[in-house]
Amino acid sequence: MDTLIEGLVALFLLLGSLFALVGAIGLYRLPDFFMRLHGPTKATTLGVGGMVIASLIYFGSRGNGLSLHELLITLFLFITAPVSAHMLAKAALQQKLPLSEQTRGRPWEQ
Repeated sequence: MDTLIEGLVALFLLLGSLFALVGAIGLYRLPDFFMRLHGPTKATTLGVGGMVIASLIYFGSRGNGLSLHELLITLFLFITAPVSAHMLAKAALQQKLPLSEQTRGRPWEQ
């Protein structure tokens, strides 16, 4: 049974780390603000979520039961990340930030 738990924890840690890495690379490599916004808000949120799920499984299997801390962290993360991304995008639209040619849609040129 311990091997199964360790395998699940390792799987979620690796998946979470992979998503966090993809989010960081996206933040570094994408050309403009609107494209860069997707890296931290989507991939990194899933990465941190995977790591928190690994923590939940690990400490839940140690006999202490489910911890409320990991559940609250996950809830807070999945609620605040989309809201903050939406607010940043609205502010960028108000400022009319420069766009890359690869970005589709030009809301302030219509």
